[in-house]
Amino acid sequence: MTYYYGLDIGGTKIELAAFNDKLEKLYSERVPTPQTSYEDWLSAVETLVRHADQKFGTQGSVGLGLPGFVNRETGLAKISNIRVADGKNIVQDLSERLEREVRAENDANCFALSEAWDDSNQQYPTVLGLILGTGFGGGLVFDGKVHSGKIGMAGEVGHIQLNYHALKLLGWDNAPIYECGCGNKACLDTYLSGRGFEMLYRDLVGEVIDAKTIIRRFYEGEPKTVKFVEMFIELMAISIGNLITVLDPDMIVLGGGLSNFDHIYDALPKALPAHLMQNAKVPAIKKAIHGDSGGVRGAAALFLK
Repeated sequence: MTYYYGLDIGGTKIELAAFNDKLEKLYSERVPTPQTSYEDWLSAVETLVRHADQKFGTQGSVGLGLPGFVNRETGLAKISNIRVADGKNIVQDLSERLEREVRAENDANCFALSEAWDDSNQQYPTVLGLILGTGFGGGLVFDGKVHSGKIGMAGEVGHIQLNYHALKLLGWDNAPIYECGCGNKACLDTYLSGRGFEMLYRDLVGEVIDAKTIIRRFYEGEPKTVKFVEMFIELMAISIGNLITVLDPDMIVLGGGLSNFDHIYDALPKALPAHLMQNAKVPAIKKAIHGDSGGVRGAAALFLK
């Protein structure tokens, strides 16, 4: 039997989960992410993998889900929130230590891959995964394989910038223009994320409250909040409509905290047609099935065929 290990490499913890070829979880273990040295970081990953090998009596495949990416041209990792591993050749170094092939992908790509491989979603050849969390991230899966692009940055939808229609919607003269962590301004990451949802409410409605309170007030029918949510759905439709025009996906799957706002799944498909080409079709839009386990599950799936 083949065992597939997925590792979710986070800034605070590293989790390994082992799966069979049906992506059923068999075992998991997690440890704090070492921030002391690169050697300590490599050792932590190696220890998790060796423990799994001992449990199953064989060598499993090793896939990594990263909060960043590995540059395909240089082999160097870009993972700014894990400084000890940033800029290091993590795939080559781990492959040598573990004596097997190691594959790595951005965690949003792993999320999309996990959902694409679910039995209920394998009817969709082209899957666009969108994470509406602290930021706005994306992953692309074509026929069961992640599309990473030339250097590994494909799917960075959060760093597309607001377009004409979005700025018009937000108000030309008073549109809030946010600075993004990437160094640019008006990136979708700071608008379509849960964080952006709260910042827009603050700047357009004039009150500082969290996303859960905004959603509760919407369901209670508070007029100013209903109006705000309608505007936010329109902003989503404008921005995601552009992605549909480029990719024409069979399915869009949403993850992250804001994806739990169920109104999106009713309102967004109705708002999208106005922002698509005349003959375009709104794809299936679904909530993620696997939630927090999507990272390890998708990392394991990097070896599935």
